[in-house]
Parts: sequence; C-alpha cells; structure tokens
Amino acid sequence: MPQRAQRLLLPGPAGVLETLIEVAGESSAEPPPAVGVVCHPHPLYGGTLDNKVVHTLSRALHQVGIPTLRFNFRGVGQSTGEYGHGNGETQDALAVVAAARERWPAAEPWLLGFSFGGIVALRAAVQARAGCLVTVAPAVGRIEAGDAVPRCPWLLVQGDADEVIDPREVLEWAAAAQPAPQLRVLPGASHFFHGRLPELREAVAAFAREVLVAARRPGS
Repeated sequence: MPQRAQRLLLPGPAGVLETLIEVAGESSAEPPPAVGVVCHPHPLYGGTLDNKVVHTLSRALHQVGIPTLRFNFRGVGQSTGEYGHGNGETQDALAVVAAARERWPAAEPWLLGFSFGGIVALRAAVQARAGCLVTVAPAVGRIEAGDAVPRCPWLLVQGDADEVIDPREVLEWAAAAQPAPQLRVLPGASHFFHGRLPELREAVAAFAREVLVAARRPGS
C-alpha cells in the first residue's frame, strides 16, 4: 500500500522533535479511527525513527489504514535536547500524541514501541489514555516501567532468542501485569527480528484489525 509521507519539526518539551508523518493509501473524506505514535529504541545506542523494527510497526498499521507518526527522541537526528533517561523521552512521546490529536481530533491515539521505545510507549499510553498499545521486545530492567498498567488492548511481541533483553524476564513481567497483555512469542527470533520482520508486521496488523473490529461492536 503506498504511503504519503511528510517530514517536519514538531514543538517538543526540549525544543523540536523531528517527525515523519505517513498516511496509507489515497486521501479520504473519512477521518481515520486511530493514529499510531511509534517510539524507537535506545537513543544512546543508535536508535532512530528509521530503525527497521520501527519502520515495520508503522507499515503494520498502514495495512489497516491507520496513519502513523514516527519521531526521533530528543538529541537524535534533528530533534533538539539531550538524553532524558526515559522520563524526557516519555514527555517527547506525549508531545507527539498531542500533535496527532490536533491533526486528527476524532482519531484515537495508539502507542507502539520497540525495546527502550516499548517501555516509553507503555508509560505514554497510560498517561495519554491511549486506545491501544503494542510493545515489541520491551527493555524490561533497562528502563523503569512504573507500576501503572494500561487498560487499553495491549499486544506484546517477544522473540525467544532475544540476545539483548532476557525473554524470561519479559514474560515474567508481562504475566504479572493486571490486566496482562496479549502475548505473541516468535520462536527463534532475535532482538532485532532478523529475517522475521514479515511475521512481526502481520502479527501487529492482525492485532490492529481485532482492535478496530471490537471498537465497531455495539456498546463498545
């Protein structure tokens, strides 16, 4: 599905945030039901909005007609500021959510994130009262997740051959959450999902369809 893309600098809490807005398919008179804000991995270890997993998460939402905003955390690319130890980056994500709400007032904000960005997305989803959350190989133990758990539909995707984040620790953490996320474990998948990105994309797209269908049911 073709995308229309726009790069711009959005106002953020530490200056500006380099952001890529992508809309799937042709323009429509109908507003989208949701908009995805996608958070990248650790900014001190090469994480950017162009990370291949982040790109895959965006494409998954485009498959179901949901626009996305990928952005660079403070201090990355053209985004100004310095590394904020997760707290600053959570505020960055919330600023992008606010921009998404301004652009699409009727769309529900969804948060998605990979690794470090997965925990940031979790924290931002709770504060923003997001309609959906997707965390991929979240950096459990590397950044404080806090005690709050989102009440929205939540998908956690984890490779069981993750060489960066201990999969057992992630699964134990997920099992302790109340309510617990929907879990998808990809056997043999590494932290960066080498050779497994199509599976990741389809898992996220399928979950997004489930959430959209549920939202259309009477009484939702």
